[in-house]
Amino acid sequence: MSSGTPGGHPLVDTSQPLVVTLPAAPTREEVARLCADLAAAPPGDVRCLVDAEAGGLGAVDALARLALTARRHGHRLTFDGAGPDLTALLRLTGLDEVL
Repeated sequence: MSSGTPGGHPLVDTSQPLVVTLPAAPTREEVARLCADLAAAPPGDVRCLVDAEAGGLGAVDALARLALTARRHGHRLTFDGAGPDLTALLRLTGLDEVL
């Protein structure tokens, strides 16, 4: 007879995707924190809300790091809210697979 709790993290609702938000101009510390949050979460769907003002190679770098971290930890990552300029950069870099 077992009185333990079922497997998985008891405080995380895995029926809903984890939502992370990428600010318009993410700092290295913010990206590191978001990646650490992904690494600590149980595998599942992750929705990254991208600030509509985010753009440039800094945003591409941040999204690439998030995508790599998500993949390494068994997450399925999608980006929402990327503007047309950032979307074009993501296509050029091959990161459009998660748009």
